[in-house]
Amino acid sequence: MRNAYVFIGIAALVVIVGGWYAANRNPVDHSSNTSSMTTKLSLTSPAFEQGSSIPSQFTCDAENISPPLLISGVPEGAKSLALLMDDPDIPQVFKDQRGIDSFDHWTLFNISPETTEIAQGGVTGVAGANGAGENAYTGPCPPAEYEPSEHRYFFRLYALDTELSLQAGAKKAEVLAAMEGHILGEAELMGRYKRITQ
Repeated sequence: MRNAYVFIGIAALVVIVGGWYAANRNPVDHSSNTSSMTTKLSLTSPAFEQGSSIPSQFTCDAENISPPLLISGVPEGAKSLALLMDDPDIPQVFKDQRGIDSFDHWTLFNISPETTEIAQGGVTGVAGANGAGENAYTGPCPPAEYEPSEHRYFFRLYALDTELSLQAGAKKAEVLAAMEGHILGEAELMGRYKRITQ
């Protein structure tokens, strides 16, 4: 009987020690996973928050200049950045007439991976063509006579493992095609705009 108690005691001790070892080993693994996630590519703006209204000064109703943007978390090994801005909420009639699924407001590529800020009204890298065929930013300008009257505007930032062999004036579709297989990270910022009718 005494031997049985000794056996039970040893078994209980093994379970306790094993549990303590497992509990103290796992946090090390979790901390390494957490640290690898802190470098996620990020795109923000001091002018508006994610999903909020874009101030009118950055639209066709006012100065029509690009908003300030902040970049962080560029992954190691990135050779360039690309920034695309478009509006997928354009009226269906325009989509059908022009054979497009969105209007391109801004196309930039071969931006230095060291870039942490694109200043208000600023340009960096190489400018591609917008939907109007100009190598420049053109702000939100949703036609008030069509629904939805409030449109969403997506700013998408890409970290690439190469520079793109494209000339100034390249269209968004050409930039997207050239980026295939080279994307190290992506970030998105969305703002909304509805024109104020008089």
